Amino acid sequence: MLSDAKLRAAKPRAKAYKLTDSNRLYLLVTPSGGKLWRWSYQFGGKQKTMALGPYPLVSLLEAREKRDESRAILAQGKDPVIAKKLVIQENLEAAQNTFERIAREWHEVTKNQWARVHADDVLRSLERDVFPAIGPLPVSEIPAPLVLDVLRAIEDRGSLETAKRVRQRISAAFVYAIAQGLAQHDPSERLGVVLKPLRKGRQPAITDLAELQRMLNAAEEDYARPITRLALRFIALTAVRPNEIRGARWAEFEDLDGKNPLWRIPASRMKGGQDRKEEIGGDHLVPLAYQSVAILRAIWPLTGAGTLVFPSSHHAHRPMSENAIGYLLNRAGYHGRHVPHGFRAAFSTIMNEWAEQHGKEHDRKIIDLMLAHVPREKVEAAYNRAAYLPRCQTAFKRDPRSASKRDPLFG
Repeated sequence: MLSDAKLRAAKPRAKAYKLTDSNRLYLLVTPSGGKLWRWSYQFGGKQKTMALGPYPLVSLLEAREKRDESRAILAQGKDPVIAKKLVIQENLEAAQNTFERIAREWHEVTKNQWARVHADDVLRSLERDVFPAIGPLPVSEIPAPLVLDVLRAIEDRGSLETAKRVRQRISAAFVYAIAQGLAQHDPSERLGVVLKPLRKGRQPAITDLAELQRMLNAAEEDYARPITRLALRFIALTAVRPNEIRGARWAEFEDLDGKNPLWRIPASRMKGGQDRKEEIGGDHLVPLAYQSVAILRAIWPLTGAGTLVFPSSHHAHRPMSENAIGYLLNRAGYHGRHVPHGFRAAFSTIMNEWAEQHGKEHDRKIIDLMLAHVPREKVEAAYNRAAYLPRCQTAFKRDPRSASKRDPLFG
């Protein structure tokens, strides 16, 4: 058997010669001074030779380990040389099947099922949060801890909901890879249980008027479809619940060309129990400022032929997606800071602060009335609607010809 001393002492000769070790392992010394490990074996009745690498790059111990691994493959009835080539080919293919390539392929196949804005949001989240970290890695070799690091980085900036959505998108890409035979498992599958839970309680809302203006102007620069942007404006001006915006029907609006434009939301569409929904005269009345009427006039050419004011992008008879306005705010950079329902908190805070300093008697009751906060007694509710509506309408009246050029809400 060979030793390191014998290997180091071997000198080149006029012809190549062999220094043999056990089990057909030998070192081939070439006339140029090269020292190459070789292993001889028989397969299919033929004598074959397998290269194991040069000495000293491959040490004596490593050469024996490679020989033993090849003997084990031969014992399984496989040609070690062919098996080695297959492994090399698999590694090359794995290097080409990176997570980014597979995820983009999954997105391309799947995006036709989504609205264009949502499809763009999915790809943008992957490009921003995922591809820089694990995009170049083979999809078959990404471990769960590495995926968790990606999600923790999203959580660390306070975007807990985004982390959960990104995990779902990563998982979908892995499932696609498994279906294509490019991966064996989904390392993100069980990571949802270790992510931070979403905070319960009051929904995030910006309650400073100047910051609201900046937020709305930022959202206006988004490429979302006009109906979504107009819906954002309308909910900001009316402070109704998001579902009431989504379900708004043209038939619910009154006197849009008159002095007292009004949105009459049927009691059946309002939040509350069955008694609230069946209350006679319980419709929620929303006096409309001239800016709100202007929005309705702008959207009329787009949806006026249908029933709904803000329909789905795919089905005119269905309301717009419940996530459309929220995603628009997220893309504007306000994820975790303001949600569509937050306009109600903004309205309540700003108006109550104003009422504290400049208000009149019953202003707080009017604010509650505008937010559809129903008093416990039906008699009081009916009285409030009858008594305070004229004051609400007066407060919302404003002559555009005498108004300043800058909108007070949208800047």
